[in-house]
Amino acid sequence: MPIVTLTTDFGTRDSYAGALKGAILSLDPKLNLVDISHDVPPFDIVRAAFILKNCWDEFPAGTIHVVSVNPFINADPAFLAVEFNQHFFILPDNGLLSLLFPVQINKAFRIALPENSTFPQKNAIAWAVAALAGGKPVFEIGDQVSDLESRLTLQPVVNAELIRGTVIHKDRYGNVITNITDHLFESARKGRPFSIIFKNHLPLFKIAQNYTTVPVGETLALFNDMGLLEIAMNMDDAGSLLDMQIDDTVQINFQVAPIV
Repeated sequence: MPIVTLTTDFGTRDSYAGALKGAILSLDPKLNLVDISHDVPPFDIVRAAFILKNCWDEFPAGTIHVVSVNPFINADPAFLAVEFNQHFFILPDNGLLSLLFPVQINKAFRIALPENSTFPQKNAIAWAVAALAGGKPVFEIGDQVSDLESRLTLQPVVNAELIRGTVIHKDRYGNVITNITDHLFESARKGRPFSIIFKNHLPLFKIAQNYTTVPVGETLALFNDMGLLEIAMNMDDAGSLLDMQIDDTVQINFQVAPIV
């Protein structure tokens, strides 16, 4: 049976995640439910997209990925069913789709939500999951939606002298993750020396291969498994100790040849 992943802002303290799982399993007890995260900050679709986009393609083809974060952004909320690269996605029409994929998705199908309910997505998601798991084509889930909600993400500023990026995530270990990719870094660097500037701390001049490149408690920069620049400390909480927050600036300066 297909795998069904769950990414929500329900948390684990309340009954919401359990109720959703129960509704899904009541329709198909053989499904394999996998929690990606229920600790997305409330209503934070940017964080939800970041978490899911960095792991969904590790799952086998045919996996159904469910996201429930901030679905009620207007008076007519909707959930969507989408197929992409042999995976299925059930998620709210709140701009999350545009944050999740690097290409525009043109075929999305509306999942009807019951009226007069404070938790309408529970049964709607369960029905859609069971339908897709049972072999129902995604285009039969509902009517095609042409006017999808969209969100823009903040992109790094790049010129001949620098890359100016932004902190987009802090993980459980306090590692500070930016939106600067390894590909962007190498294409802008062109083999030149560089310095990485953040807050009022001493700059970094090297990219480490792993966290143990420096002594315990020392600061380092590396490109993580997602290909994103990360400011970290060996066995310590860089985010707290360096006082770095989401949306803080991280800048890479490149040495510029003097004009002769």
